Amino acid sequence: MSVWINIIGVSEDGIEALPRALRALVERAELIVGGERHLAMVPQARAEKKSWASPLSLTLDEIWSRRGRPVVVLATGDPMHFGIGVALAKRVPALEMAVHPHISAFSLAAARMRWPLADTECLTIHGRPLDLLTGAVAPGRKLLLLSHDGTSPGEVARRLSELGYGTSEIVVLEHMGGERERIYGGRAGTWSHPRAADLNTLAVECRADADARAMSLAPGLLDEAFHHDGQLTKREMRAATLSALRPLPGQLLWDVGAGCGSIAIEWLRTHRSLSAIAIEADATRQALIEKNAAALGTPQLKLVNGEAPQAYDGLPEPDAIFIGGGLGDRGVVERAWERLKPSGRLVANAVTAEGEAHLFALRGKLGGDMTRLSVARLAPVGELHGWKPLMPVTQYWVDKK
Repeated sequence: MSVWINIIGVSEDGIEALPRALRALVERAELIVGGERHLAMVPQARAEKKSWASPLSLTLDEIWSRRGRPVVVLATGDPMHFGIGVALAKRVPALEMAVHPHISAFSLAAARMRWPLADTECLTIHGRPLDLLTGAVAPGRKLLLLSHDGTSPGEVARRLSELGYGTSEIVVLEHMGGERERIYGGRAGTWSHPRAADLNTLAVECRADADARAMSLAPGLLDEAFHHDGQLTKREMRAATLSALRPLPGQLLWDVGAGCGSIAIEWLRTHRSLSAIAIEADATRQALIEKNAAALGTPQLKLVNGEAPQAYDGLPEPDAIFIGGGLGDRGVVERAWERLKPSGRLVANAVTAEGEAHLFALRGKLGGDMTRLSVARLAPVGELHGWKPLMPVTQYWVDKK
């Protein structure tokens, strides 16, 4: 089938500023989909107009029902940069869809700020949790954020202040590229501007206060960074476990018996394209996982409430699996191994003799290798100091060839 859906990026200049060929696509369409602002740009035409419904899937279903008939979707700027084109590309075959981008808000904002776009972190908080900001903030870092609406500048300012980045500079860029363009800014800690225009992009230059808690993206966050009930993979063991899991961009992790979620969260913090599913049956620990995911900038962590291996049903196949609990339970490891993708990695840790025996049995069955990890931390001994050993951890890892 030939192209039937055209996704067209528009600017503040509206439809009339588009090239003639793109205006012709709009004129010939039977259905035009977009936000209220976009649809208001379209002159009276024979086409049916539809704005985005909630949930978005309702409108996507409507578009797909028109397959083979001329459909135009209007978007702001570049539809493939956090835009609607990404969602449509997951449904519509590539040869049936054409994308016509305009200059993106990120490019416009970088030009206004004179910032090198390649050295700037570009994120969206439009329809997404503000907790994502927590994972992006770092001393000296430059951020460009697509806002959700006019309340976003104030919310970002409050969050930065809470994180110890109150001296950070925030610039609001409203209606870029149009007659109503407006740019203003201030410091996060003293932000006093009224609600912004709903169409705005934020430029943030992160500046850490003296009490800011800067968190590295390398695995091995301090244990104090996590809320937990004692069931926590300690910092040194966590770093070794992430090393064994070997995350690669775009991959999915199953964290089985996730506890407080520390392994899955550190996996996600390694690269923003990664995804993870935490499988945990205990309600108290589920609450800890949600709290930690929000506090450490990984709200995208998916939590599955259930017992392994039954909880595996219906989940997408993982690229890596970490088993932190339930090693001796029937089918937990075996069914996980069945679901693991070819070339995937399975890693399991044990601190008891019984758990270690299960790991030896796995090695005999699946191959792989084992490592004994022993760590001692400096601790007070009266008025002096000595080494206090942590419980040794036996780590098993195997690649599925």
